[in-house]
Amino acid sequence: MRIAMVSEHASPLAELGGPDAGGQNVYVAQLSKELARRGHEVTVYTRRDSPDPPDRVPLVPGVTVEHVPAGPPRAVPKDGLLEYMPAFGAHLARRWAGRRPHVAHAHFWMSGLAALAGARGTGVPVVQTFHALGTVKRRHQGADDTSPSERIAAERRIALACDRILATCSDEVFELGAMGVPPERAAVVPCGVDTEEFSPGPARAAGRHRPRGALGGRPRLLAIGRLVPRKGFDQAVAALAAVPGAELQVAGGPDPALLDADPEARRLRRLARELGVADRVRLLGAVPHERMPALIRGADLVLSTPRYEPFGIVPLEAMACGVPVVATGVGGHLDSVADRVTGRLVPPGDPGALARAVRELSGSPELLRRYGEAGRERALARFSWERVADGAEQVYTQVVSGHRVPTGAAR
Repeated sequence: MRIAMVSEHASPLAELGGPDAGGQNVYVAQLSKELARRGHEVTVYTRRDSPDPPDRVPLVPGVTVEHVPAGPPRAVPKDGLLEYMPAFGAHLARRWAGRRPHVAHAHFWMSGLAALAGARGTGVPVVQTFHALGTVKRRHQGADDTSPSERIAAERRIALACDRILATCSDEVFELGAMGVPPERAAVVPCGVDTEEFSPGPARAAGRHRPRGALGGRPRLLAIGRLVPRKGFDQAVAALAAVPGAELQVAGGPDPALLDADPEARRLRRLARELGVADRVRLLGAVPHERMPALIRGADLVLSTPRYEPFGIVPLEAMACGVPVVATGVGGHLDSVADRVTGRLVPPGDPGALARAVRELSGSPELLRRYGEAGRERALARFSWERVADGAEQVYTQVVSGHRVPTGAAR
């Protein structure tokens, strides 16, 4: 099957950790690689944001990244890309007129606009993954939401015009329903995690790992993500004040040398000083992807405390490493974290509840061991990229078999 992945701002070649580089980049890269391993031919269309790379770049055998000329060849914040989507869609239309993909999978709402424009009249079915919905972002960010004013109306049109919505969690289906999109238009296929790269260390795998607190040292808490307010790292810092002796590491944001100039880093450090926990909070800045599994394995608990989260890959990475998770009960966390099985779910914006969960778990080596083992089993059973590709493949097959190809369309 020829599969067109349309990801206008999130290139699988991008370095993770930037303001617009995160889970969507990982999703597009890993799903494309797994589909290629199954013999599919995948082309990822992403906006050219630099004059340097070639038009087409091989990612792995079977996956090619094509840089689309739409707007200036420089970095532009994703919320400023809407005006370039007609040019993006026109490029797709030209490419697909010459060699028609069997299915197009659009990632993010602006990619959906481009994919539907490119597919018009060609018979190419379009599958849409939003990764985040404007209604949810507007609800939680209010006046701080920088999305184009057209976003919410456009998302509803895309959801009704595409052939199938591939939602990443059940909460997204509920949110789509509130927008007037029938739930039967969506299939839930979660995000995934590389369960070989993110795996328990030898001590955890053999059941010999002992939490630092059990050995008389400080329990180590770890939070990971872009250094932005919505990730809720301030809640983790506030909770630390009620967890005597624990230390908190925060991985993410700019290069460590640039943390002093980062507004969110300054805010978190100021809060830590005010609460008297500055000596127990360490901001790590950007951590290279290849170092992340070892960093997670070295933690006793991973905290994922966003105010809202469309899906959230961090809990999956922690569970795959055999590390329990304490997460806010929002968005995709409700599907990924099994409360009192692989960790705990707590209300968002409640550092007291977060602290109570952390105290209970960090004080029980047996709970940490049991939750960690259950998390690894859950990651293998539900969230490997093989399972994600199974779900995506099934959706692709359904829309391809049910889609009528116009007479004379290029094949």
